[in-house]
Amino acid sequence: MSDDFVYGDNWASVYEQYTSMRGKVAEADDAAAVLERYCSGGSALELGIGDGRVAVPLSERGVRVEGIDNSDSMLKLLANRTDLIKTWKGDIANFSSEQRYDLVYCAYNTFTVLFTREAQIACLRSAAEALHDAGTLVIELGVPALDGFVGGQKTTTLFVDYENTILAADVHDPLNQNLVSTLLWFSGTSVRRLPHRARYVYHQELDTMAECVGLKLVERWGDWAGGAFTEGSKRHISIYRRAGL
Repeated sequence: MSDDFVYGDNWASVYEQYTSMRGKVAEADDAAAVLERYCSGGSALELGIGDGRVAVPLSERGVRVEGIDNSDSMLKLLANRTDLIKTWKGDIANFSSEQRYDLVYCAYNTFTVLFTREAQIACLRSAAEALHDAGTLVIELGVPALDGFVGGQKTTTLFVDYENTILAADVHDPLNQNLVSTLLWFSGTSVRRLPHRARYVYHQELDTMAECVGLKLVERWGDWAGGAFTEGSKRHISIYRRAGL
């Protein structure tokens, strides 16, 4: 993978500010409240733990949280926030753990950073193997927004206030379900370029991939507040357990 697309290392310096602007910091407590219900004070593993946006409030609820991330920069941000969460650097597509968890979760489109279907299935397999027999896997994913592309390209305004303008320039590869994006963040007189790439996944495909590794869908919502998942939803929260249970 090109260094341009080492997501965490490129984004670490602005990640908290960016997620706050996008409303993700404000909803972290809601996410933690939902996730706590699936481990009841037990243990949880976050895939792509980042700066601990969700993991920290979850741990404050009495859950023993651990996490994996491939970015030293992100893991350093988390270590500066708390020393109560055990983390290790690794690839969420291929990991193993002697520990078994009540809950494994992957939030805020982190799953799509895995750029191939094979890597995504490998991640689901690794997650399934890390669960207790009655454990739960929770994945938060956006619904692919593919309208507006012209010649495989589009530019979207993501955020504007009196000081900041954030634009996303996307290139779409429909054969591989890939989006290669560049965020251009204008702030005052400065411009920051933040590259990103993703393999988008529809909810039906996610269910099929989960079935391939022995997991079945048990619930799906449109947000962390438990709203219904409908044709107008912008994302989904999908909950899986072992197919034999």
